[in-house]
Amino acid sequence: MFFENIGLTYEQDDSLPFTMKLSELKWPDVEGLGRDLPVVIPIAAHEQHGHHMPLHTDSILLQEVARRSELGLVDKALFAPLTWLGNSHHHMDFPGTLSADSRVYLDLLTGLIDNFLQHGFRRLLLLNGHGGNKVPGAQAVFEARQANRDRKDLLLLSATYWDQAEPTVLGDEFVQQEMGHAGEWETSMMLAIRPELVGDHQSVEDVPFGSAFSRADRGWTMPDRSEPGHIGCPSKANAEKGEILLKLFSEGVVGLVEEIGLWDGRSWDG
Repeated sequence: MFFENIGLTYEQDDSLPFTMKLSELKWPDVEGLGRDLPVVIPIAAHEQHGHHMPLHTDSILLQEVARRSELGLVDKALFAPLTWLGNSHHHMDFPGTLSADSRVYLDLLTGLIDNFLQHGFRRLLLLNGHGGNKVPGAQAVFEARQANRDRKDLLLLSATYWDQAEPTVLGDEFVQQEMGHAGEWETSMMLAIRPELVGDHQSVEDVPFGSAFSRADRGWTMPDRSEPGHIGCPSKANAEKGEILLKLFSEGVVGLVEEIGLWDGRSWDG
């Protein structure tokens, strides 16, 4: 089998899926890739997730979404290694949280983008798995585009994995209709893939989302919203719900990356 559509020139064993993990390729493999191939750059975090979930939750979950998405895309995208350090200063009141300063994190993301642009890739996606990365991720692709404003062939995107699916398709058994933090959704997904890392979630009290100053962006820290460090309904989580969510989110990411691959290279619309 020859992967002519992405520029590879050596034969691949048909019985095995071709890996598109950057961490497992050799540099001549990368040199042979077509530069319109979408590049997925997973970005997550290492921060507190309440009393019942591990600090590395965001990174573990995004790694699983990326793994499933890669299987769904086969040779249609290149996946960079996960960047686990995120913008998590609003969680620094809780021991174990590690966070990059906002400007440092922006420079990290724009630097990653610049690396791939230097290697000639033109379609880049920051795939986010942490709410605190949404603003810097969007700012990073905005700044990178301004720095390369004479280029008409670039597609620079930032997207959060749980925003790639419509939550209204979830059944009545789900209590939450949005992500939260260490709530029903994240706890369910962890129960589906790493149950040994989840503590006694069934005895954890619900923490309402709240809607204060909803028409404004408020500066906040996690203790402003939740003393134990979670938001949502962890007690309603189970592994079956987690598998539904992982499938839904992974399929959403696959759809987005396929759309990136179909972009005509110049137009505003996808």
